[in-house]
Amino acid sequence: MPELPEVETVVRTLEHQLGTCTITYCMVKWDNIIAYPSVTQFIEKIQGKTIRSYHRYGKYLLFDLGDMMWICHLRMEGKFYIQEASEPMNKHVHVIFDLDNGKQLRYHDTRKFGKMYLYEKQEAHHAYPCFSNIGYDAFDERIDATYLYRKLHPKKCTLKQALLNQEIIAGIGNIYADEICFALGMHPETKVYRLRKKDFEQLIYEMRRILLGAIRSGGTTIRSYTSSLGIDGRFQLKLKVHMKKGGECQVCKTLIKKITVATRGTYYCPQCQKRR
Repeated sequence: MPELPEVETVVRTLEHQLGTCTITYCMVKWDNIIAYPSVTQFIEKIQGKTIRSYHRYGKYLLFDLGDMMWICHLRMEGKFYIQEASEPMNKHVHVIFDLDNGKQLRYHDTRKFGKMYLYEKQEAHHAYPCFSNIGYDAFDERIDATYLYRKLHPKKCTLKQALLNQEIIAGIGNIYADEICFALGMHPETKVYRLRKKDFEQLIYEMRRILLGAIRSGGTTIRSYTSSLGIDGRFQLKLKVHMKKGGECQVCKTLIKKITVATRGTYYCPQCQKRR
């Protein structure tokens, strides 16, 4: 699943390649991708709208249409392609937008898990119903040590679970949760109630350092993910533990192990990362 850096890469690339453009026609070939409003209303309302700017919140893409906001979650396999209308249509393209620049913006999703929403524009992100259970974006200045201590210290979950909890911090997925745990020198199964405020300060620092590094590298290409717009992520070349099972830790040469934490495959160094 694309995480914050990958979604940021897609947003920046779409903005660069499309800029301001108007959606002249929309075709939906798989109705379940349109989560709100109805498919008919989605098509009627989005046609004729101009994409004025591009944004990201957590793992969501936001297209500012002036008086409306088009929001998209790519889920597991969602991708956008900018193509000529004359190019062959892949069978996994499920939503097609004709643009006034002569191009088509095609939404491709092998598993059909992605979701699109179209709302009247609001002042705050949390006014949109699709964000009702989504916490602050990982780069939101409101995330500080006090906030995390208050949210997480009472919980009995593991550090890995806490990092994946989108209600606490929006944007982190399995790849970057593993890398953050390694950077902190903490076992992914460390209980968050054992962390002190200074630990949360360090967590915020490492989280943002790693996410920014991944954004600068265009995200991480794991399995089927690419930006789909001519950019492949290069951060996989800098991963310390994720997908490194059996390889040597770059710090201590101990072999990286893989375990399961909250049903997620989890990679860590048994020497560098200790339980609290």
